[in-house]
Amino acid sequence: MKRLTLWILCLLSLSMLASAQAREIPSAQSSATGDVEQRGRALLDQMVQALGGDAWLNRRDMESSGRTATFFHNQPNEWVIYFDSWHRFSASGQPEAERVGFLTDRALNMFVPSGKKIDVVQIWTPTAGYEVTYKGRVALPKDQVADAIRRRNHSVEAVVHTWLKTPGVMIISEGQSMVMRRVADKVTLLLPTNDAVTLELDAATHLPMRRTFEWRNEQFKDHDEDVEEYDDYHTVQGLPTAFITTRYRNGDMVNQRFLTSVQYNQEVAGDMFDPDHVVLKKK
Repeated sequence: MKRLTLWILCLLSLSMLASAQAREIPSAQSSATGDVEQRGRALLDQMVQALGGDAWLNRRDMESSGRTATFFHNQPNEWVIYFDSWHRFSASGQPEAERVGFLTDRALNMFVPSGKKIDVVQIWTPTAGYEVTYKGRVALPKDQVADAIRRRNHSVEAVVHTWLKTPGVMIISEGQSMVMRRVADKVTLLLPTNDAVTLELDAATHLPMRRTFEWRNEQFKDHDEDVEEYDDYHTVQGLPTAFITTRYRNGDMVNQRFLTSVQYNQEVAGDMFDPDHVVLKKK
């Protein structure tokens, strides 16, 4: 019995000593978490530099032309829509806004020259969306506006300008993945509100290849997934620009956009983004 008691006392002493030593050793989990976040931040810094560094961060506006097509159940609709677009960034000193003019073919006759003309204009402000035709201005449907604002709030620009500056944001380097048959570095950002966005960056060039986020569908009480993929980068005025953007909703392709021309910092007039001004111009 005395030997057993002595053996128990020895075990207790060794356990207390081990516990005291463990408290003096830095937490391996804490260290690993710090390494993961540091790696994630480094990847995002590399992405910004790859996009153009300060020149990308300070873009004032962007003009582009191209064509777009929609899909239903991964099958393309028969119509390809041509567009001209103007995007004003917050670095301009004014609220971010976008204007898209959709082009249709002119009738070929002796009075109207052939070519394309803008029949419909959509204007997106930070909180609303409008459509302007020859009949005047109307507000776009609430669900369409909510979708556009949601995508803007989870864009690559929003990640850099807003998410990274939000107190309490977690940045997680999730290793590597495959995007469009290329190796990508995967980084997820999580806000204290549990809102999250994931960027997958080309492991070789560090340019963004895919952006993913989820949100709760209030109607069906489940979650929807929105994905954008960026491809066919061309350097314009020193800024690598994706000329192909493909959108997916819950795994199904819903839209694809092809740019044919891009210009930056053209000092676009502010009234270009005023729907009332566009109505006056059309009358």
